[in-house]
Amino acid sequence: MYTRKNQRNLTPAEKRRLVDALLTLKRSGHYDEFVRMHHAFYVPDGDSRPRPAHMTPSFFPWHRRYLLEFESALQRIDPGVSIPYWDWTADDTPAASLWADDFMGGTGRVGDRQVMTGPFAYRNGNWRIDSRLTDGRYLTRNLGRPSAPVSLPTADEVAEALSEPWYDMAPWDSTSRGGFRNAIEGWSASGAERWRNHNRVHRWVGGLMLGSTSPNDPVFWLHHAFIDLLWVRWQRARPAAGYLPSDPLPPSDPQSGRIFALHEPMPPWDEPPSLLLDHSRHYRYE
Repeated sequence: MYTRKNQRNLTPAEKRRLVDALLTLKRSGHYDEFVRMHHAFYVPDGDSRPRPAHMTPSFFPWHRRYLLEFESALQRIDPGVSIPYWDWTADDTPAASLWADDFMGGTGRVGDRQVMTGPFAYRNGNWRIDSRLTDGRYLTRNLGRPSAPVSLPTADEVAEALSEPWYDMAPWDSTSRGGFRNAIEGWSASGAERWRNHNRVHRWVGGLMLGSTSPNDPVFWLHHAFIDLLWVRWQRARPAAGYLPSDPLPPSDPQSGRIFALHEPMPPWDEPPSLLLDHSRHYRYE
């Protein structure tokens, strides 16, 4: 049992240990395996393949197992390290300590959006984008997108998502009009709210956080730790509301064989959502 802390409460020593573990994992080549995994399982809902990671009910349990696997890799380097979470409803500007030179580094420079500060700046020689999936060799960001500003989600927007009484609902994809999963994942058909919560954070960071290889930016892990915490909060508020769908969909349903019901094993671990509903076997949140 270990603790995931709010990143703003990390001590300088804790930040340094996390950064060192990330850089060591990167040098080993194992970090890029996680990037390729996310890319492989980011399947749009217009695709006919099984869809375990995004635009799907298993968005939360798939990413929980993904973060656990990544955290285990970090802990093999330093057993005292865990993934902190970034509460973007509170630390919501490029001036937040998250983006300091001793931690995630800052935004990208004008022009090519290359991050020039912090331990993950390409010019420091430690963070080469080498997942063989994207062009470029350096980390990019465009925090807040100044040329066409986008804001981070607010506490009120998160509270509205947490008020959803059901976990998910048909048609079990990006067009679902209700349910906690899509309210947090953040797909919407049109208008100013087209990108909500989780999705809007990716857009606010910009650069490499915009695509299926978003784990190339180490802030990905802090973002998704907070997404996981929001799932924990929703579960605590609604202990009787379980994962949906609970049973496999009938063959007549267009989503049959494409999404994962409660007891259907998710790739690549062959682990069903039912085994990932309780985080407390692994970690607690501060």
